[in-house]
Formats: sequence, structure tokens, C-alpha cells
Amino acid sequence: MKWLNFFKLQRLDRYIIKKFLGTYIFSLLLIIVVIIIFDYNDKIDKFVGSNAPMEEIIYDYYLNLAPYYANTFSALFVFISVIYFTSKLADNSEIIAILSAGVSFRRLMKPYMIAAAIISLITYIMSAFIIPNGNASILDVEQKYIKKKKIEAASDIQFKVDQNTIAFIERYESRNNTGWRFMLDKFDNKELVSHMEARTISYNPDRPGVWTARHWKIREFTEDREIIRESKKEPLDTLLKVEPSDFLISEGEQETMTTPELRNYINKQKERGIANTKSFEIEYHKRIAMSFAAFILTIIGASLSSRKVKGGMGLSLGIGLALSFSYILFQSISSAFAEQIPVALAAWLPNIIYSIIAIVLYLRAPK
Repeated sequence: MKWLNFFKLQRLDRYIIKKFLGTYIFSLLLIIVVIIIFDYNDKIDKFVGSNAPMEEIIYDYYLNLAPYYANTFSALFVFISVIYFTSKLADNSEIIAILSAGVSFRRLMKPYMIAAAIISLITYIMSAFIIPNGNASILDVEQKYIKKKKIEAASDIQFKVDQNTIAFIERYESRNNTGWRFMLDKFDNKELVSHMEARTISYNPDRPGVWTARHWKIREFTEDREIIRESKKEPLDTLLKVEPSDFLISEGEQETMTTPELRNYINKQKERGIANTKSFEIEYHKRIAMSFAAFILTIIGASLSSRKVKGGMGLSLGIGLALSFSYILFQSISSAFAEQIPVALAAWLPNIIYSIIAIVLYLRAPK
């Protein structure tokens, strides 16, 4: 098959892939070491003051923080790596020699795209499955030794228990697993058939799905009468397919879920009518969108730096850094657009805009 020829690597392909990935890995490792040194220097007083064990600092915190930063800065160093070694090739007239030998610029992009595909795949696997578990450890260490990030209370909580049942809790606190002023309405064909009120309702982590109501009152409506049951002394166990974690959402919690967990969580929350999924949807789509950044930035970088210019790689590197930083900044603030436009479009908007830039630069690259 013709498409299999794409994966047959010649000496030129292996040379460019080796240069690309080598420069990328080296520069990424270098910046991670620098970031970790500065981060530890910034937090050392808090670690020492809270008597944090060195094992937790190293293994639970920094060994998980390293891949997080690697993924965060991956797009930037894809760009820098491409521009750096391609500019050197152009400056040494190697690009001119390659094109003069009959190799088209399109063919020259083949090893770049293969290297970008490798980076893209690794980036997605890390962001979807590996980093979320590490982020859970990072948040746990920060919670214990640096600063509190967990949400311990929520107010005015309304959610769907199932298709015909709606629950309301005026206030819930995780320190005692108790909610105040609980109400539960059951409907049949949009007609209210049961209404329950309780002064408090408690969740028992050892009995998932079981909530215990106290000072409760239940009103059941039939065609011809109303049945009332109540007790101020006897507790009543109620089955609710919901857990406190469904409405106690901590800052950055979406980053601790794997992509399948994110997808299931979003679907479950939407079914329950809980309106707190926006940050989770953005995280879900951003992981996919960010993995494609390697292709877009590789095309931009190669197109910018493949032309030999007076003064060496300085101009190409400067333009490249400006574009890469603007891309990362755009990715960071794109979530703000999710209030006005669909979440998926907000997450993919930087890719759409920079894909247009990549196409224009590719068409203007030396042929």
C-alpha cells in the first residue's frame, strides 16, 4: 500500500527526527530541572515548617510535578526545538542543498510530522492517563503541607437523583458529612407524587448511596388524599445515587481525573442537572486539542526557520518565541470564551487560528 511508504525512513528522515527529538528532550529536561529548583526554593520554608517527610516531597510531589510541567511546556519546546535545529540547517546551507537535490519542501516535512506525531501521542497519553494520578498526589501534599485547596462546604445544592426525582440541600459540610434543610421531590409525568423534608441528612462513607435523614416528614399525594409520615426521633435511611464529591468540587479537581473518568463525570453531572461541568468539559477538550499543538507548531517553526536569512537564527527564533508564547497564552485564556461560545469551540479556537497561520507560512516557505 502506498500509505505504508510514508513510514519508510531514509537517512535524511532519521537525521531530522534524531535532531528534532534530541533537541526537544534536552531542552525540556533542562527547563524542568530549573523550575523544580526554583519551586523547591520557594516552598522550602513551608515544607520545613510543616515537618513534611522528604519521601513525600520527592516521590509524591516533585516526581509527579516533573511530568506535569513537561506536558505544560511541551508545545513551547516543540516550537523552540524545531526553530533551533532547522535554523542551524538553513544557516549551514543544508536546507538549500536538500531542496536543490530535488527534495520538495513537502517531502522535507515528512520527518518533522513523524516526530510531531510521536510527541503528540506521548503528550495525550500523559495528559489523559498518567498526569491526573500524579496531580492527585500533588494536591494531597499541597493540602497537608502548603495550602488548603479542598472545598469543605457548599450551599444551595440542587440535583437530579434520577429522571423523576429532584433533591435540594441548603448547606452541606464535609467535616461532619452533614447537610441541612434537605428536600426530595418525586414526580410522575411531571406531577408531584411525593415531597420529603428533613432538618438534616448525613452521608456515611462506609455505606455508599445511603443517606440518613433526621427530623423528617414525607407527604405522599394520591388522586383523592394526602398521606403524611413524620418522625422527630427515628432516623430514616434514604437511597440516593449521589455522593458529596459530586457537588463538592475543589479547585483543580478536573486535573486529577483521567480522560475516561472526566467523560463519565460530565455525563453523570449533566444527567443530574448539576451546573458545574464547564471547567471539566474545558479540561476534557483541551487535552485533545493540546496534543494536536505539536503538528501546528512544528509546521509554523519549520516554515519560519527553513529560509536562510541574514543575521542567522536570531530573527526566526524571536518570531518563533513570540508565536509560541502567544499560542500558550491563548490556550490559557481560551476557557474564558466558554461562557459565550460552545466549550469545544473555546478549547479548539487557538488550534483553529494557529492552523491558519501555519498554512500561510507553509505556502510561503522556500520550495
